[in-house]
Amino acid sequence: QVQVVESGGGLVQTGGSLRLSCAVSGNTPIIYAMGWFRQVPGKAREFVAAISWAGDLLEYEDSVKGRFIITRENSKNVVDLQMNNLKPEDTAVYYCNVGYLFRTKRPGDYWGQGTQVTVSS
Repeated sequence: QVQVVESGGGLVQTGGSLRLSCAVSGNTPIIYAMGWFRQVPGKAREFVAAISWAGDLLEYEDSVKGRFIITRENSKNVVDLQMNNLKPEDTAVYYCNVGYLFRTKRPGDYWGQGTQVTVSS
């Protein structure tokens, strides 16, 4: 069993910043990439960012490039998403994903419960 817990969401004004954190515990794979996804009501969950185990591979959705930064600290089993210059269209529930597959660009099997990010205009 793998536990995935997100934190750090909240309400922020346009142009503000938030830092999301994801803690992973339990019976995790030995090596795993991590990803962040987001979802708004009535729409499919969409990819935001991903980072490889070693941190040498990074991917970002086009609309967040230059504004969001994904990092990880393997010794603590934590992955963070620093979100800067936030826009109202970034409003969504953000989900942490364990086991993201760079080759196929598909999420892994384990998800957190999500954390709400709301950006007011």
